Amino acid sequence: MNICVLIKRTFDTEEKIILTDGIIQEEGAEFIINPYDEYAIEEAIQIRDEQGGEVTAVMAGNEDGEKELRTALAMGADKAVLINLEEDVEDGDQWTTAKVLSTYLEGKNYDLILAGNVAIDGGSGQVGPRVAELLGIPYVTAITKLEIDGRKVKIERDVEGDVEVIEASLPLLVTAQQGLNEPRYPSLPGIMKAKRKPLEQLELDDLDLEEDDVEPKTKVLEIFLPPKKEAGKILKGELEDQAKELVSLLRSEANII
Repeated sequence: MNICVLIKRTFDTEEKIILTDGIIQEEGAEFIINPYDEYAIEEAIQIRDEQGGEVTAVMAGNEDGEKELRTALAMGADKAVLINLEEDVEDGDQWTTAKVLSTYLEGKNYDLILAGNVAIDGGSGQVGPRVAELLGIPYVTAITKLEIDGRKVKIERDVEGDVEVIEASLPLLVTAQQGLNEPRYPSLPGIMKAKRKPLEQLELDDLDLEEDDVEPKTKVLEIFLPPKKEAGKILKGELEDQAKELVSLLRSEANII
């Protein structure tokens, strides 16, 4: 069973985001593997341990992503690939990432591709499905259970508080939702082994891609932080008076009625 896991480097969930002139400041910030991608890595490792084969972690980003790929290797992935876009892509989007990843994967001998359901920074959930579309293989998003029997796959996925059961066949791409498993922490032996595992670095030229081939389909016009929340109000007095005051405030201040 050859499994590819698509991962992304994101801000640490505890990191404070700082904007300067509409640009996110990354210097000095802590980065991690996108948390949803950790579920994908863990599931890939469990399947590999049960059925054999190997797990390859793949990232399209910049050279700083080597740290997160080494973490994936320390968790148990067998090898990693970093496609460095820093020199060739200034402002990529989900299409850019999907095009690069699918080009790398095209022609590779894989059975299953896993990715996180969404990234905690952009939250679009587009890359996984776009990769599957470009490769011409089926995909299922937001999965919470995965059972593989030969080439047949049974999947449970989250559908807004309910569960949908789907049957599919390999090759297949799935995106991992919280609840699929409990990702492991890299052990000290795993960290030491990760230093000796292969990590291949590629650029656009290695994929026979030109800058025009991965030109983004969207453009970011503005980045801004949400407005600070104002303090809430506590209404006092009789219940009838509170109701009247609430309606008045919803009309005059909140402008929602």
